[in-house]
Amino acid sequence: MTSETDRISLENFRLASGQRYMGIDLGSRTIGLAVSDTRHRVATPLETIRRRKFGLDAARLLEIAESHDVGCFVIGLPVNMDGTSGPRVQATRAFVRNMKRLSDIPFVYWDERLSTAAAERVLLEADATRASRARVIDKMAAAYILQGALDRLAVIARDGREKP
Repeated sequence: MTSETDRISLENFRLASGQRYMGIDLGSRTIGLAVSDTRHRVATPLETIRRRKFGLDAARLLEIAESHDVGCFVIGLPVNMDGTSGPRVQATRAFVRNMKRLSDIPFVYWDERLSTAAAERVLLEADATRASRARVIDKMAAAYILQGALDRLAVIARDGREKP
């Protein structure tokens, strides 16, 4: 069954040649970022922003987006395991509303359930130390979120349409 957050509008994903997608894992203390290649096939972990104030965080996010020619943000929506919304979903939606006041770059929500757990598992399998995992976990989670969206976009492109 496809949830609301799994549905990607192709309109939001029509990018100009050379533009990229940016994945965002929004946390209370950090913002993990990942970026796609220009062919929109591979997500690469990019950076982790330490959160301070919204204005500073937004300025840094937009600066990074501009330097990577980002045409669309894919932000993880932290829905509960049963599909319900909690305070983190509300905080994420508020962040997006505030960002839309500052930029015309579209945002697409992506279900991020278990993204951090999946990133943690990859790092554990790579035998990363606790310290190195802590440094990269947020940007790895952002890459996991973005890769899910890119994979879905590839299926939509292959099939010629989005299936319910």
